[in-house]
Amino acid sequence: MVGKTSLFTILTGVHEHARVGALEARQGVARVPDPRLDALAEVFQPGKVTHATMEYLDFPSISKEALRDPKYLAAMRLADALAHVLRVFDDDTIPHERGSVDPARDLDDVETELILSDLVVIEKRLERLDKDRKKIKSADLDREFELLTEAKATLEDNQPLRAMTLDPEGEKRIRGFGFLSQKPILYVLNIGEEEAPRLHDIERDFAHKRLAGHPRTAVTAICGKIEAELAELDPAEARDYLASYGLPESGLERIITAGYSLLGLMSFLTAGETEVRAWTVPVHSPALKAAGAIHTDFEKKFIRAEVVNWKTLVDLGGYAGAREKGQLRLEGKEYVVQDGDVLVIRHG
Repeated sequence: MVGKTSLFTILTGVHEHARVGALEARQGVARVPDPRLDALAEVFQPGKVTHATMEYLDFPSISKEALRDPKYLAAMRLADALAHVLRVFDDDTIPHERGSVDPARDLDDVETELILSDLVVIEKRLERLDKDRKKIKSADLDREFELLTEAKATLEDNQPLRAMTLDPEGEKRIRGFGFLSQKPILYVLNIGEEEAPRLHDIERDFAHKRLAGHPRTAVTAICGKIEAELAELDPAEARDYLASYGLPESGLERIITAGYSLLGLMSFLTAGETEVRAWTVPVHSPALKAAGAIHTDFEKKFIRAEVVNWKTLVDLGGYAGAREKGQLRLEGKEYVVQDGDVLVIRHG
């Protein structure tokens, strides 16, 4: 009763009846809002505009029962990050499971469940490793034992595994287990309508008091009631409605943007008369990897990338104008792609 499923439905358009079984997660895909695509489409008039997408899973409430269910756990382990919707709004007509609204308590309750779930997995694996190490000498097994012993100590100190400092090799080994408390987590504060004008202050206050010093965490505040209203309005009415609360964008846009940032993702763009499209890659990706996101052959046979900022391309009316003004650069495979770059890949 925190507004999680309502938000999922507004984000993805997938409704309640789509759930299969009491502990099954519902899947849905949300289009990533990107006004840059609309601006490029005005210039190129393409046959198709393709936005980037994010896949969301709506899990039933976390509980000891749920975390013992193999299907529930398996699906959650595959997620790249978790979003924990916290109820901040007061409403006497919607009961709270614990009898009172206390987002800090609810955050701690779920964190504890994630920690305990990971502890069970580690204890079982350490038992197995102990037996295996007595039978064979292996540097790999020794390293795994050392890492999991450190992880176990972290959890027993009531700290999530995302608080551990690991080198890339250790991170890779640990990541294979899909530990829940290691995943980046986005706290989504569902506030009341009367609090909406203070949304950014509430967000900052929460980040300062609760998340300072907590790595791989982020927070965004939304008002579920406002989001439900927005879902019924056309774009122009929606902008006016948001402006009446002093909000520049919808909460759903904020959730998607915060998710991108937390996962270290960005979008580069391709543009032409056939299609204008956004492509998702990790921040700091070289041009070679960006080419591979479009097609594996582009990565294998990469020669050069023509690069121009999307705004420059729009302002100069397309590639001809950009070339004429010397704004279309030739870059090699090591070039670090920037968010909002438009790429034309030259390949063999």
